Amino acid sequence: MTQSNPPAVAHGKCPICGRPTDTKYRPFCSRRCADVDLARWLRGAYVIPDQEDGEEGEAEREGPNEPGSGSRH
Repeated sequence: MTQSNPPAVAHGKCPICGRPTDTKYRPFCSRRCADVDLARWLRGAYVIPDQEDGEEGEAEREGPNEPGSGSRH
């Protein structure tokens, strides 16, 4: 059984610039685009927005109600 080397250009496009991807930097086309993506991650540019709003979200942020932990009058 012989093993063949993968092609220099893989199928797909670079998510940063849109050029064809290179197997060495997949899913990117170059080291530059890979570094651009890493910098975006480190800056926090990739964020999933919080969709909680209303009373449910506020109650969860305050924490669970534990017996005996409330204020006494």
